[in-house]
Amino acid sequence: MASPNLNNILKRLLKQPTAPFHEYHVRAEIESLLKDCRHVKLKRDKFGNLLATYKNGKAKSKPTWVLCSHMDHPGFVKPAGSTKRDEWEFLGGGGVPQESIETAVKKGLRKVKGQIATWNFPVNVTNSRIEATACDDLIGCAAIVMTFLELARLNIQTTVHAAFTRAEEVGWLGAWQLAQKWPFGKDSVFLSLETSRPVNGAVMGGGPVIRVGDRVSIFDSEAVAVLMTTAKEQGIRVQRCLLDAGACEATAAQAAGIRSAGISIPLGNYHNLSDTRQIVPEYVMMDDLKSLITLLKALVATKHDGIGERTIRERVEMRMSEHAGHFAAGTKLFK
Repeated sequence: MASPNLNNILKRLLKQPTAPFHEYHVRAEIESLLKDCRHVKLKRDKFGNLLATYKNGKAKSKPTWVLCSHMDHPGFVKPAGSTKRDEWEFLGGGGVPQESIETAVKKGLRKVKGQIATWNFPVNVTNSRIEATACDDLIGCAAIVMTFLELARLNIQTTVHAAFTRAEEVGWLGAWQLAQKWPFGKDSVFLSLETSRPVNGAVMGGGPVIRVGDRVSIFDSEAVAVLMTTAKEQGIRVQRCLLDAGACEATAAQAAGIRSAGISIPLGNYHNLSDTRQIVPEYVMMDDLKSLITLLKALVATKHDGIGERTIRERVEMRMSEHAGHFAAGTKLFK
């Protein structure tokens, strides 16, 4: 059976309804897409995150990367224990005014499916643009799925892990639970793959954004350097910015002691909110997504010298030792 192409993956994932704590439709679709992928093993952790490992041969990138995207998106859920038909709670909509939510509901933009309800927008995928209710962060999930399928198709010898997490929109809960019982080894690096509002010089269509950090924290400098070096060596157009309009799962993993970095695809209409405060579809640019997938394939198939070998302290101390003679000679001339 032929592997699904990128457009097919996008349509299959983006049409799935999802909300914080109700990611089962998305998780099932990802499992369906990867179940027959060579060299890939899937499992679920106790929190319900979906974990995947691609392992082919002994060769692997250094470090071993853990690609992470979350499966939820702001949406309506039934309150726990509620029996009322029209009782809903909107979860994960940080920054979305209650007035905008209420107006959209009155206009009939809400679509109910079981215990959740989402905004009712179609999925549109063209050669230039991807538009849907929940680009954040099903686009990140699609990028990981496509990367794994491409690694298998090319029979690349490497090891790379992935985590598809739950409940990011209410405070990175899935990533935090994953980091508490980290299953991937101390030498691995957590790489958050997000869609984010472009700020501080980032632009849509300018390539994926290698994040210096987010609103809460600054990310691992060596990991960021490896991402930038890989992009330069492969001729992949990227941006490097501090995206501080929000926070991503790299902050949660880093706070738990895991080396972390982040890449974002610039996102239009973040959390379905337009510049005029209307509820509308989210969108990203196709070329940004394709560049991200190309970068991920190169990243996980390459051994990178430096990361994990010498810390900045070790580098400076080594230089101090190398130049000890010059330091002593020059210092004698100071008065």
